[in-house]
Amino acid sequence: MDITTKNTEAPPPTPQPTEAGSKRAARGATRPGDRIFLGLSRGSGILLLVVMAAIAVFLTYRASLAISEDHGNFLTTFEWNTGVTPPTFGIAVLAYGTVISSIIAMVIAVPVAVAIALFLTHYAPRRLSGPISYVIDLLAAVPSIVYGLWGALILVPNLNGLFGWLNDYFGWTGFFSWEEGAPRSMLTVGILLAIMILPIITNVSREVFRQAPLMHQEAALALGATRWEVIRMSVLPFGRSGVISASMLGLGRALGETMAVATVLSPDFLIHLSLLNPGGGTFAQNIASKFGEANEFGRDALIASGLVLFVITLLVNGAARLIIARRKEYSGANA
Repeated sequence: MDITTKNTEAPPPTPQPTEAGSKRAARGATRPGDRIFLGLSRGSGILLLVVMAAIAVFLTYRASLAISEDHGNFLTTFEWNTGVTPPTFGIAVLAYGTVISSIIAMVIAVPVAVAIALFLTHYAPRRLSGPISYVIDLLAAVPSIVYGLWGALILVPNLNGLFGWLNDYFGWTGFFSWEEGAPRSMLTVGILLAIMILPIITNVSREVFRQAPLMHQEAALALGATRWEVIRMSVLPFGRSGVISASMLGLGRALGETMAVATVLSPDFLIHLSLLNPGGGTFAQNIASKFGEANEFGRDALIASGLVLFVITLLVNGAARLIIARRKEYSGANA
């Protein structure tokens, strides 16, 4: 009987494409729509960089024209007189007011926004979280001038009690001493800015917390963790970078807010230790209030102050990116 033997030898190995060949194949297999989308995306990114560079060049050029004629120290002068000869102006008061009001706003808004976001994502029933989220979205769309009018007509007249209480119990610190003036101070500005940036931080934080891995939360619950322990051990560590990003978005609005600040603040060019006494100023408020009546040199001086605000914003955003880059587990954690 014939016995047919089968060839048990393994087939020759298939040659694997090289890395360069794979790239060429992928590039050749790209459809026209993909190439168009890639070109548009790349062009948009380049255009954004060009616009930012153009803004920086414009601000630097106009600022140099004003600073070269300044007869004081631009960084330390407590004065703004651009309509006289020789002109003297400086940003010391504006930088102080901008930073202090933004810090007050962040100290108030960030904890409240994170608490609201956690409530909406992990505590509130769906029938309640939906309407609350809708109201928060509406608050984010309110124009700043509306906030300013509300602050001037409602907030300012009703802060006397709070200012008096702070003066009675914390006036000894110097930061909360009050001389019974109108409550148009840095603390008022900080409270108003906190209300304005609260919806932004809340919305972004809420979406980040919703992306927290369910497997991590269910594992913690299976081990006997309470709801707060699940949030503390799983949700908050995951959402830390997202909360930082949301805070930077809110800080960006607080740094550049104009009309609301101009409506509730009584500006002057003095640095006040007390946060309750009227006075102070911010970059955006000073530009808005003086630009209309300024001459050509005065506008260059205001542009110089805008350049400083531009640099501060870039530094803040750069610092935020560095912090987020250190939290690599945020990227793709829910994959």
